[in-house]
Amino acid sequence: MNIRLNIGTKVALAVAAAAVCVASAVGLLVHRITATDQLTSARSDMDRRLMAAVYDQAAGRKSEARLDPPDLPAPVSRAVRRGVRVTYLQDGPDPVLWAATRISDRTVLALSRPYGWEADELAALDRTLVTTGAAATVVVSLAGLALGVRMGRRATAAARMAERIAHGDLDARIAPQGRDEIARLAASVNAMADALAARLEAERRVTADIAHELRTPVAAMVTATGLLPPGPASELVAGGVHKLRGLVEDVLEVARLDAHAVSVETEPRQVSAMARRAVAGLDGAEGRVVGRRGDGQADGPGTGHVNDLPHGPADDWVDSPKAGHANNPPHGPADGRVEVRIVADAVAETDPRRVERVLTNLVHNALRHGAPPVTVEVDVETDAETDGDGAGAVVRVRDHGPGFPPDLLAVVTASGPQRFRTGYGSAGTGLGLTIASGQARLLGARLTFRNHPDGGAEATLRLTGGGPADGGAE
Repeated sequence: MNIRLNIGTKVALAVAAAAVCVASAVGLLVHRITATDQLTSARSDMDRRLMAAVYDQAAGRKSEARLDPPDLPAPVSRAVRRGVRVTYLQDGPDPVLWAATRISDRTVLALSRPYGWEADELAALDRTLVTTGAAATVVVSLAGLALGVRMGRRATAAARMAERIAHGDLDARIAPQGRDEIARLAASVNAMADALAARLEAERRVTADIAHELRTPVAAMVTATGLLPPGPASELVAGGVHKLRGLVEDVLEVARLDAHAVSVETEPRQVSAMARRAVAGLDGAEGRVVGRRGDGQADGPGTGHVNDLPHGPADDWVDSPKAGHANNPPHGPADGRVEVRIVADAVAETDPRRVERVLTNLVHNALRHGAPPVTVEVDVETDAETDGDGAGAVVRVRDHGPGFPPDLLAVVTASGPQRFRTGYGSAGTGLGLTIASGQARLLGARLTFRNHPDGGAEATLRLTGGGPADGGAE
């Protein structure tokens, strides 16, 4: 079992362990010093009394000492026979302190007294040391816990601010407190955010300036290509100019999104209608709508107006070229089939033009880097499915290719698509996902990416503000 402890708990445990070690060491030291002092003092007193008894014995006076006591411990007897005056503590349930000396070749004079009082005093001292050490450990542990919780809160606040900065909130800052390492970390994170914001602002200005400077010559090139005589060479030049114009427009849109120089115009709109318009706006894409529809909406290929879904050929697949569509990314042709599947419809209060732009970019990216068929699924999630975030419309765009590369998926999952990130194993600036992510943030929607368990890449757009469509999917 892998148990994760926060910094407050770790600091409290470390302080408690240190307090236990210190209390134990101090208790042992006090115990040994006290026991040694007690024994030394008792032995000195017994030796003094033994010498007095020897003088009394020599003078023929009565004394408390005994001659050759039968209960004399063997170690004392052996030491005395060697001519040594000795004091000895006999351990046991009832400890006894002995003092003995030899007064003749065959006679031993000995004194003894109980040592229980000193043992009781030492035991009482040990209990006092244990109680005091436990109380001190608890107090120090609580202080350590308070310190650790405070450090943990500061570190957590710094981590959350760093995460906000990583997700694009460059105005987030940490309020440094104190002069310790965490305060230094907070100041470093703030300095990093300032430097990052300055670099990004410089990048935005350069990007916008370059794109603005290119608009005029690119517009002139577009006009000039219209004057070229028909032929393969003219079509090749026109295609290249068309891509260049689209790239300039994409870069300008990224600059506007970064500078927040855009406005959102919301209106109630059926999500299925926006999905069909997005698919209809692709260059060279085949699309159809699948699902049970309400009145005035039939199953069939979706290439017409958002509320007018015409029936196409018998196989339900139609070509839907929309070159020059306002929401069409002006890149290369999107060769593949797109299926719009209506599971459940809803009406969302949103900016339809921006939603269609997001979906168009997602489908274009799926066709370009994945494999057909590409499915655009419109559904409604309940509160339980969104973990209490509220019911709302959701649009899933899935292809059947190899999926997102692991390194790219880690980046888009952690911090969202990055500007000017070249697609894995392919050329291009990768602005499509960046624009889609920026438009989603502007709308207050959630755009997430994953690899589908059954294969292929899947992007999910969750819209907020709306309810089920009247006469929607059953």
